Amino acid sequence: MSESATSGVREMTVESAFAGMRSVAPVVFKAGCPDCRGRFELAASALRLAIGASSRTTFYSFTCPECGAAVRKPAGERIVELLTGGGVRTLRLHSTL
Repeated sequence: MSESATSGVREMTVESAFAGMRSVAPVVFKAGCPDCRGRFELAASALRLAIGASSRTTFYSFTCPECGAAVRKPAGERIVELLTGGGVRTLRLHSTL
């Protein structure tokens, strides 16, 4: 790493930032099914997030791995933050007004 004489800020390369990193554990989310009451963990690829114009139109969905039910649950700000940060595919819903 080098240090800039004018700003005192150290420069970092991508290689040095990730040096020694071997693998990243996959992100999993705990979820539950309201139909069969099953509790399980889902990979980010098993979830979908839809972000609407309001809290009523923002939700996440998945298929229950135990009973096959389609599950849709509301997603507040914190849930949206966790799901997007964990790599869940996101669909932004737009108003037709």
